[in-house]
Amino acid sequence: MEVSTYQLQRLSREGNILPYYQEFLADTFTPVSAYLKVRQFSPSFLLESAEGGEKWGRYSFIGFSPLYTITYKNGVLKIEGKEGYKETSITEDPFPELSNFMNSFSLPELKELPRFPGGMVGYLSYDMIRCWEELPEFTQKDIPVPEAMFIIPEHLFIYDHVTHRLKIITFIDLKQESLDEGIKKGKEKGEELREYLFTNDIPKTCEVNLSSLHSNFCRYDFERAVEKSREYIRKGDVIQVVISQRWEAKASGDPFSIYRALRSINPSPYMFYLDFGELKLLGASPEVLVRKEGEVIEVRPIAGTRRRGKTPEEDIALEKELLQDEKERAEHIMLVDLARNDVGRVARKGSVVVTQLMVVERYSHVMHIVSHVRGLIDKGENAFSTVKATFPAGTVTGAPKIRAMEIIEELEPTRRGPYAGAVGYFGFSGNADFCITIRSLTLFKNNLYLQTGAGIVADSRPEREYEETVNKAKAMLVALEWSKGGLD
Repeated sequence: MEVSTYQLQRLSREGNILPYYQEFLADTFTPVSAYLKVRQFSPSFLLESAEGGEKWGRYSFIGFSPLYTITYKNGVLKIEGKEGYKETSITEDPFPELSNFMNSFSLPELKELPRFPGGMVGYLSYDMIRCWEELPEFTQKDIPVPEAMFIIPEHLFIYDHVTHRLKIITFIDLKQESLDEGIKKGKEKGEELREYLFTNDIPKTCEVNLSSLHSNFCRYDFERAVEKSREYIRKGDVIQVVISQRWEAKASGDPFSIYRALRSINPSPYMFYLDFGELKLLGASPEVLVRKEGEVIEVRPIAGTRRRGKTPEEDIALEKELLQDEKERAEHIMLVDLARNDVGRVARKGSVVVTQLMVVERYSHVMHIVSHVRGLIDKGENAFSTVKATFPAGTVTGAPKIRAMEIIEELEPTRRGPYAGAVGYFGFSGNADFCITIRSLTLFKNNLYLQTGAGIVADSRPEREYEETVNKAKAMLVALEWSKGGLD
């Protein structure tokens, strides 16, 4: 099944970015096997989802061979197109220009396409906040990656886990090519890519030198940072501060093996693998930063954790213990209030509501307290202003946000980089969906970075907060160990 030339001619009167697609039964493929067979056309990405950590989301998305590559680094925004298009500007805030750039595309509405019908996919580093807030500069940026990087893929695979059908989409960019050229290219590329899916490809293994794993914090200094945070809390500067530490190791081999292990060990609502050349970002995040779909804005704060029980009875007992923990409840309510305030910055007056409050959501190894905040977008606001209003998440900074981030800059020894930022998309449709970059790994050249944090409150014990960051890191180290021997 494929879109007809007649349909595309009709759609060309409604938009300037058109999806030429073929669809076929793909019950012998998986998103992983499909990605392995086309990832040579990098930069590329794989986005997947497991609802509630237990049930696979309906769609997986594979994008590659960019029509446009967007980078923002050290105040310089670059937009580079496949056909020689290039735009460079110096700006303190790239979002207005990126919003205008995305508004220059018009994708006709097609009911056959899911919530994400194509657009900009990539990441925002934690340090993007410096575009919008004035923070002190006590530390240096020691991972030389862009503050933001996105691609608009020319080719997008959409795998439907319900029907086991695969759409191969080639986008026709009428700003760079004629309709006839685009249709010809779409047909040829569709057949070529279908052939690629029937070739064999054996994944390499990833050898991670764990003996070289070292942290940017020694235990003594981390515990001192916790104590200093408690002093600020006692003085009334903040209610909570999230202090993190980062581990670094030398890595060689194929990091996609780590992603394969991670998605098996810890299926999560937001699973991602971004291959942006020397930079690769992968993770299994449980938490949305913000989602905008049509007029609806959604945020789902997660705070409060217990391990899963070994028996159903123990699982229920741990859930009850979690919900009765006054410290966990207080922290969670604080973050719900913060989410309401963030959404309220771009929502219509009176539209912000808490649709779920303190429900327990289970994952493979842990359970969390989760709430759901929703609002309706105000006039004059869009996907970019929505992300800006909620970035970064309060669950990775503390509250109030600005003062917490000032303390983080003072107490953490290095800039965070991609950690605690966001991964997701700005769609041609005007929608956006971003997760918080936690439970993730950053690979740059031959270096691997893993970062975890702990929320510090007035009665925090420094040794326990240090151990919390170590325990969170151990979950990721399991995936590294799995990947070392190959996964076939």
